[in-house]
Amino acid sequence: MNISKIWKNNRRFIIFLVGMLFFRSAIADWYQVPTGSMEPNILIGDRVWVNKLAYDHKVPFTTVNLSRHSEPKRGEIVVFYSEAADKRLIKRVIGVPGDVISMHRNRLTINGVPTKLTPTSDNELTLDNQAQNTLMLFEALPESGRANDHQIKLHLDAFSQLAFFSPQVVSDDHLWVMGDNRDNSADSRVIGLVPRSELIGRAEKVILSLDKNDYYLPRESRYLVDL
Repeated sequence: MNISKIWKNNRRFIIFLVGMLFFRSAIADWYQVPTGSMEPNILIGDRVWVNKLAYDHKVPFTTVNLSRHSEPKRGEIVVFYSEAADKRLIKRVIGVPGDVISMHRNRLTINGVPTKLTPTSDNELTLDNQAQNTLMLFEALPESGRANDHQIKLHLDAFSQLAFFSPQVVSDDHLWVMGDNRDNSADSRVIGLVPRSELIGRAEKVILSLDKNDYYLPRESRYLVDL
């Protein structure tokens, strides 16, 4: 095999490929959402833009951390590789180190302050074929600094086991994360605290969304949607 000939004939493509791999490894990537655990804000089929430089600088093509320049904030959505679940997950940060988190009947309490829940009828952009036994609420996390914060989805028929947990202290270099689809999310209530070292990056935008119930056609309203 003549390596020099291959390089000469394909160098533009090879440079492009290496550059793309470097970009996806060290700078930003996209995440294809396979489940509804983050409904109503993130749907099955969404392609989510992940900023890998949001919190850390890592050696390209490795998990070696060169520097930590920022910490996840309550309310942000993060992508991480969970050793406990043995897969990549996307969830919302609910608790940061030092927080005490508890839940009773789907109502979160953070450091002794219950979250503020506000009913909303704005379900149009969030769910395809919304079930009649679900409720959408705005949830405002204490000290999150996010206007109106985010929507959550609850089932009305009965409280699941996930609707209750006793106070949990978030230890150093860990996060408590949860899905916005509160009765259908394997999050910190199932996998426990998430080590800071498992973070891949911050989810910032839905690039596009493909609807598997409509022949995988793009959802027209979900291009470049901020999270």
